[in-house]
Amino acid sequence: MGRLFAISDIHGCYKPFYELIVNTIKLTKSDQLILLGDYIDRGEQSKEVIDFIFELKNGNFNITTLTGNHEVMLVDSYYETNALPLWLMNNGMSTLESFGIQDIREIEKKYLEFFTSLEYYKIIGNAVFVHAGFDDFADNPFDDKQYMIWECHLSYKNPVFSGKTIIHGHRPKTISYVKKQIAEKAKVIPIDTGCVYANESGYGNLSALEVNSMILYSVPCQQ
Repeated sequence: MGRLFAISDIHGCYKPFYELIVNTIKLTKSDQLILLGDYIDRGEQSKEVIDFIFELKNGNFNITTLTGNHEVMLVDSYYETNALPLWLMNNGMSTLESFGIQDIREIEKKYLEFFTSLEYYKIIGNAVFVHAGFDDFADNPFDDKQYMIWECHLSYKNPVFSGKTIIHGHRPKTISYVKKQIAEKAKVIPIDTGCVYANESGYGNLSALEVNSMILYSVPCQQ
């Protein structure tokens, strides 16, 4: 059986993303990789990140791409001008610069199609993958798309999550915190280790969780 990896919150950090995939986990075509969103903004190489995802998919690697709040803000800004200020407040300008454009409506069609086709969650066995989290009080937590990209919880009581482990990003955590959650067999495991926040103590790493073995692989930011 191939390995099952999850990576979240790349945020334009192409170099550590490439290093993690190619030289650290050495992804193979028998592996499965779930990307949990926030590929863009903040870092300087958003386009390179997306192009590398395209390269992997075109090379027949088994990649599932979920959406994050940053991708949704980009798409919203494309279709609704009044959504643009929120995206720009969240470092959307770095993505425009990476793509060499001044207006998001100038983006190439293949990139827009990618951003609009992203999934919101993925369930594989007992693992539930999502960018942020779920509305624990909803009859069907999988209906609330806004919640899945914006809100996180430390634990869930909704019966749909019984026996499940939720793996998410969105809120950066230190590697030591993530490893503690793994060691304690927590049912909610955050894997965003703040790659883009290299100047903040305890952060500045991009991480991949191998779900079958619960081993965490990390590389430092190399912006």
